[in-house]
Amino acid sequence: MKATFLIPPCRDHRQSAERSAGCTRVVYPMPNIYELTAAAVVREVPGVETVSYRDFTAEKKPMEAFRSFLDTDRSDVYLIWTVNLSIESDLPAIADIDEARPGVPVILLGPGPTYFTSRCLVSENVIIVRGEPEATLAELIGRMTKGDMRPSDVMGTSVLREGKVINNPTRPLIEDLDALPFAARDLVADHEFHNPKLKTTPYATMFTSRNCPYRCIYCVPSSMTFAREIEHRRSGAPGRKPRIGFRSIGSVEKEVSMLHNQGVRAIGFMDDNFIWDEKRTEGICGIMRRYNIVWGCQARADAITEPIARMLGESGCRYVDIGVESFNDDILKYVHKGITREDIFRAVNLLKKYGVPVKLNILIGCSPLETTATVKQTLHEAKKLDVDQVMFNIVSPFPGTEYYDLCLKNGWIEGGEYRPTDVQRQSILNLPSLSSRQMERLLRSNNMKYFLSPRFIIKQMRRYSSWNEFAHSLRALKTKLFG
Repeated sequence: MKATFLIPPCRDHRQSAERSAGCTRVVYPMPNIYELTAAAVVREVPGVETVSYRDFTAEKKPMEAFRSFLDTDRSDVYLIWTVNLSIESDLPAIADIDEARPGVPVILLGPGPTYFTSRCLVSENVIIVRGEPEATLAELIGRMTKGDMRPSDVMGTSVLREGKVINNPTRPLIEDLDALPFAARDLVADHEFHNPKLKTTPYATMFTSRNCPYRCIYCVPSSMTFAREIEHRRSGAPGRKPRIGFRSIGSVEKEVSMLHNQGVRAIGFMDDNFIWDEKRTEGICGIMRRYNIVWGCQARADAITEPIARMLGESGCRYVDIGVESFNDDILKYVHKGITREDIFRAVNLLKKYGVPVKLNILIGCSPLETTATVKQTLHEAKKLDVDQVMFNIVSPFPGTEYYDLCLKNGWIEGGEYRPTDVQRQSILNLPSLSSRQMERLLRSNNMKYFLSPRFIIKQMRRYSSWNEFAHSLRALKTKLFG
């Protein structure tokens, strides 16, 4: 059997969807560690001879090249990792596959089909793998290798049969993340990846845990976590969040060692929340120090203690992404962020003390309490902290979040219903004291004031070790600001 993972061409002539985080369009290319882990699982299924990967957006191939590929390709099954922003490109691609390769199954994974299940079942050739995909994929592909190419009863899947949607029971979460194979990074070995925050290559991504227990009402976590959370709610399981999954320190070191031997010199950890406690952080920091790999992660402000900040600084951590959203305590309380303005200042100052660059993520419009004044105050506070980077986005009321339900109930969504938007440029919300157009103007203004300031430019240029990395970062900034 031959299985091919596909990223179809973008059909709306804008930046393609970023499928790892899942909530933005591509600013700089990033390997989708979740999709590549799924590919590694498929590769291990007995009877699978070949697993391939075609990213028509990264290759900048036109629609004609995609259709020509389908005319000549002989894959037995196609797999597509779909997020909300990619649905409008992925569903027409399924129609192209049905036309060129009648009867060949298409497996959809990710948060898009997990939530929009009925919408994504556009033909009986489509099989949706909901939530966490690996165990479901192993069974599904195993059945296919034995000749059952369109099974309708695999746990964790949804199919269309005789016009009826069949949602099979939710599959339990994987108990042992250490049992998963390492991501099939060789499938994208010919792609060039850069992270402007790390400014070092070769660059890879990893994860050490899955899910986040916190309950921010607007949150769209990584595409893997979002799929897990949507499926958890669908199943009627107790609690609003699925349990957190952890890899052991030994498993993390084994993968870091492998990447080091392959020449990787920079790693971005994709965990929704990387820092849990001092003991686990100390273990991973020790690994990064031993292998002399620079790295970065995402963390909550209230997780940064002085010992942790020191560990990060001593182990080559080149960035910590902190989701602050706002410096207004009333807004932070409303969105259930669980932190205060004081927590943010304390965390940033600790990280700066130990030489760890900080990126603040600010989300305009994440609460109906937001006003022009609160947004301007947040920019003022961010500038006062003098961090390495600040990223401004506009909240999108993603279906599957508490904020979506709130916005829908109060009629704050333009047109009455969610539609995919680029959170780096567009708003579909009209809040009580802040319209969508005001949010867009504030976003553009904040970006220009921050990213084009001499202070920011000088600080960034001092950190580059090569003109090549500087050029890649400049392209990412251009995409961020102007598309």
